[in-house]
Amino acid sequence: MFEFFVGAFNTILYQPLFNALILLYEYIPGNDFGIAIIAFTLIIKVIFYPLGSQGIKAQKSLQDIQPKIKELQEKFKNDKAQQAKEMMDLYKKEKINPFSGCLPLLIQLPILITVYQIFWRGIGPEQLDYLYSFIPHPGVINQSFLGLIDLSQPFWILAVITGIAQYFQVKMTTSQQKTIKQGGSDFSQMMQKQMLYFFPIFTVVILLRFPSALALYWLTTTFFTIGQQWIILKEKRSITQSEAQN
Repeated sequence: MFEFFVGAFNTILYQPLFNALILLYEYIPGNDFGIAIIAFTLIIKVIFYPLGSQGIKAQKSLQDIQPKIKELQEKFKNDKAQQAKEMMDLYKKEKINPFSGCLPLLIQLPILITVYQIFWRGIGPEQLDYLYSFIPHPGVINQSFLGLIDLSQPFWILAVITGIAQYFQVKMTTSQQKTIKQGGSDFSQMMQKQMLYFFPIFTVVILLRFPSALALYWLTTTFFTIGQQWIILKEKRSITQSEAQN
């Protein structure tokens, strides 16, 4: 059974994405593996742009109603059943599905895992056996980026830059709204601050153990997501301001 799932994973996900990466490497001028990874990442992000936008909008909508949610939690803290009913009524009134932000992530998760597998396994002779017959065999792949970084090895500078970019991405999505304080401390804001620093640090720690090809993929993904978030949040602010004026 395990071999069946491994074979299905390789056939359905790993092999097509691996071949796409090698094809880009072959036809991008200069045969720069780093440029091929950037192009590969951007293509994936563009394909999943609608799903990413849906997730960002859902997350923002949930952040916008956090004060109302906290009010209900405080008001019905001794009646969990009524609290749940009131919260569902709030979601219905605001036309928000609390699980809609998870669906885009779950759909993209298999692709994310596959990309990690590609860079974790490397681009050795064994992996090149996965090439389709119509894909030109590149021979030995020069896994360098601009002739400066060996993408087959960890590179701490690239990992740190990725962590910094991750910090700004998380910061963009951190709610800045006032929340109800409990016991003289703001638990929600405390958790947000912890996540703000935890994710970037976690990113750096992980990337220090992986080939820097993964760091380049992660960095490109993060920059793209920052741009996508900026566009969507700007549009949402414009709509909100327009509605307020009317």
